[in-house]
Amino acid sequence: MARYTGPRVRISRRFGVPIFGPSKYLERRNYGPGVHGPKSRRKHTDYALGLIEKQKLRYYYGLLERQFRGVYERALKRRGVTGETMLQILETRLDNVVYHLGFANTRAASRQMVTHGHIRVNGRKVNIASYSLRVNDVVEVKESNVSRQLATKNLEIATSRAVPDWLTLNKDGFKGTVMRIPSRDEIQPIANEQAVVEFYSR
Repeated sequence: MARYTGPRVRISRRFGVPIFGPSKYLERRNYGPGVHGPKSRRKHTDYALGLIEKQKLRYYYGLLERQFRGVYERALKRRGVTGETMLQILETRLDNVVYHLGFANTRAASRQMVTHGHIRVNGRKVNIASYSLRVNDVVEVKESNVSRQLATKNLEIATSRAVPDWLTLNKDGFKGTVMRIPSRDEIQPIANEQAVVEFYSR
């Protein structure tokens, strides 16, 4: 399972946003990492700004460069605004939906749940984190003590997180349904997706 395993707070401090979730350390040191972090006033070029936005999204969704580039190329082939389409592809990934439903506390944990076989889609086992969900697809936790206990624990922790309007959650049945594809306004991306498109289209 290819994934980022390096320092997380350092990445969040580099970009100035809580990419991996809230962090007290990030709040105390809201400047770049390293000895020159507090003093850095370097002006970024257009290329550097596009790279920063791309890296924000990539780390946020837990993708490696090759995987993220593949998402952009898929979005490029579809009709509509490429940036919005790219965000929709990322949001409807199985691991991301499992996270939004509250079955896992982080996207990394949701990816692990999927790859370890705890999740089913439309009654069938799916262990591919990048599996693209469609409207009316039903995501549920496998009927086993281990899977249900894990999901129950995470659902209790995730009560402070609201389930997006484009998803519905049945807590008692450990099920969630994709009601529609999210719009750009509902996604509220952590980065400027248009800058990412311009970066890749150079």
